[in-house]
Amino acid sequence: MLYLWLKALHIVAVIAWMAGMLYLPRLFVYHADVPAGSARSEMLKVMERRLLKAIINPAMIAAWLLGLALAWTTGFYADPWFWAKFSLVFLLSGVHGHLAKTVRLFAQDRNTRSARYYRILNEVPTVLMIGIVILVVLKPF
Repeated sequence: MLYLWLKALHIVAVIAWMAGMLYLPRLFVYHADVPAGSARSEMLKVMERRLLKAIINPAMIAAWLLGLALAWTTGFYADPWFWAKFSLVFLLSGVHGHLAKTVRLFAQDRNTRSARYYRILNEVPTVLMIGIVILVVLKPF
């Protein structure tokens, strides 16, 4: 029964984490095109900060803790597919860190990237998520 609870909560955490990871760069796309200090820029700063602090950060922490607990209780940590998945999750966490840094840069009106950059960045979590899901479901090796 513990396994099922861990798995269910891990899935919920991953969904929340991915929702934020897909939405935050979209906010950056809009933010990159508005003048610093404008009312719209200030509103986007609040949205970005709240999304990061209230949803993305707690969801990532929960996904990591629950995922590690699942790996431990199931013994998946001994399987090669798990280490490939772990590597992709590690990369996703790096993207998370980059997004957190970008929130701080926008908050300080120091963004130097274009909306096009953020449109491309928006695809990175999607590609990593596809790889992670394929590894978890198919366990190809």
